[in-house]
Amino acid sequence: MLVDRKDGYCRTCGGQLEITGVDDVTMEVECTECGDAYAVETDAFNNGGIVYWPQAMAEFGEDC
Repeated sequence: MLVDRKDGYCRTCGGQLEITGVDDVTMEVECTECGDAYAVETDAFNNGGIVYWPQAMAEFGEDC
């Protein structure tokens, strides 16, 4: 799942992030441009955790 650039971007190069994993505390993201990967909090994209985290939980087969 790609993160809209208006919501967040790679802290290393400013590239687009893709959510690659999720649990009840963090989301794993990877930059589609430089490949940097790291964990972020569920509300990292200034949406209170109500947009990306539930979608990622559903996509990766976890129960919300």
